[in-house]
Amino acid sequence: MTPAELKALVRTIPDFPKTGIQFRDITTLIGHGEGFAATVEWLGERVAGASAIAGMEARGFIFGAAVAARLGLPFLPIRKPGKLPCDTIGVDYELEYGLDRLEMDPSAVTNGQPVAIVDDLLATGGTASAATKLLRQAGAEVALAAFVIDLPDLGGGSLLRANGVEVHALMEFEGD
Repeated sequence: MTPAELKALVRTIPDFPKTGIQFRDITTLIGHGEGFAATVEWLGERVAGASAIAGMEARGFIFGAAVAARLGLPFLPIRKPGKLPCDTIGVDYELEYGLDRLEMDPSAVTNGQPVAIVDDLLATGGTASAATKLLRQAGAEVALAAFVIDLPDLGGGSLLRANGVEVHALMEFEGD
């Protein structure tokens, strides 16, 4: 399937979660078997060279784990606080509506291991930047990130590139 055909599978829901927001709903894409498979294939091609794939809770688990399985690589879950039963490291970061935190098992990566980030959506880049910082804190080299959707008007791609991460997005949507 072409990127345009895949983009057509993403449902837009106006005024969700609040007035003026155009919510890009990927459930219609993952609910389309051929479209989901093509998306995973596209993402996997963009992160070639990584030795592990990291995805952020929750939708990053869907695409990240699928890409990792497709490539035969380990999947590194980047979790919300309190979700892992082992010792963790974490990083706090700002969102447009407050603070949040990401955590991971630091023993999940080896020093210098090339890890790519895979997620569904790149907006302001706050979560992806925090995940990059966290993975680097654990010793990983993070130089690649692939997203299903980029909202370039919100600047996330520029933020990641400024932090030395090569950014790929299957599709873009204007605005919020």
